[in-house]
Amino acid sequence: MNGPDDDGGWRAALDAFAKQIRWCESLGSPFTARLLTILADDIAAGGATAELVGSWAGDPVAGALPLRMAAALHALGLTEAAPALVACYPPHAATMEQLRSIVSSVVEEHRTTIRTFLSSAPQTNEVGRSGVLAGGFLQIAEETGLPLRLLEIGASAGLNIIWDRYHYQFGAAAWGDPRSAVQIAPCWEGPSPPVYAPVRVIERLACDISPIDLDDAAQRLRLRAYVWPDQRERLSRLESAIDLARACGMRVERGSAADWVRAKIRESAEASVTVLYHSIMWQYLPAESQDDIRVSLERAGDRATKATPLAWLRFEPLHPDSRPELRLTLWPSGREVCLAVAHPHGSSVRWSGR
Repeated sequence: MNGPDDDGGWRAALDAFAKQIRWCESLGSPFTARLLTILADDIAAGGATAELVGSWAGDPVAGALPLRMAAALHALGLTEAAPALVACYPPHAATMEQLRSIVSSVVEEHRTTIRTFLSSAPQTNEVGRSGVLAGGFLQIAEETGLPLRLLEIGASAGLNIIWDRYHYQFGAAAWGDPRSAVQIAPCWEGPSPPVYAPVRVIERLACDISPIDLDDAAQRLRLRAYVWPDQRERLSRLESAIDLARACGMRVERGSAADWVRAKIRESAEASVTVLYHSIMWQYLPAESQDDIRVSLERAGDRATKATPLAWLRFEPLHPDSRPELRLTLWPSGREVCLAVAHPHGSSVRWSGR
């Protein structure tokens, strides 16, 4: 990335911050937008943030540098390592100038800790996306009438592979365990998914290039830190899902998505449907890995039968700035359908079904 004396100055970093500020505003986090504005101003002024950004190698957009900075500060607040932040972070209120003064001093004082935080890739596991994915699983169960064999890639901590342990409100229809500590009720538009479909999960496997160990307090902190501070409901839901996943003993395998899919998709169980699924991770895979996964799916699809069908369920944006779509391809027919368009965090869903 360019430094302050290069022709580009800090343009790449500032452009990345500006883009993320717009996303935070559109995704309902005005606090994070304000925080990133303060950090961007500090970069432009050559402050402590500029020094941290200047020592960070890589593309600031692809590496989600603005989110890393925001999460580093949130982590300092969550651990109360920076008490001044606690007093001005939600649910407390602070003016822009109060926040600016505190953030500037905290970045200056904790720059070593922040630099260490920036060196690790972002870790998120948005539980709200299960509110979108669950509709797809219900659709698959209805169309096949078979138990589900689940394979998730980019699974992070595995919180969305225990989706059937949560309770959902899909508009007028409900599904799941009403006693679950994780309650998901997106703003729903359109018909309900087939909540009457019989659902039974016979196997659940998950993979991530850098999985989260939920028994490690530091890794749990990273998950919590990447939830925006003014979205308290998301944070509460995440913490409940973490507790449930730890109680279930869910583990995510470490490995390359393409290699893992190639190996796992060859396996199948009689009288069940294998479901490969993922959410908001496809864009981070190299093009070669995407192609390899498609080839693995096509080959497995050629082998699929009515007794051992194959499904590819993905909640991903078709273009970088478009709303994510929930798309389903089901073999042996190979039919593809867009089931829904939804908010990236799953807070609102426009369901169309088949």
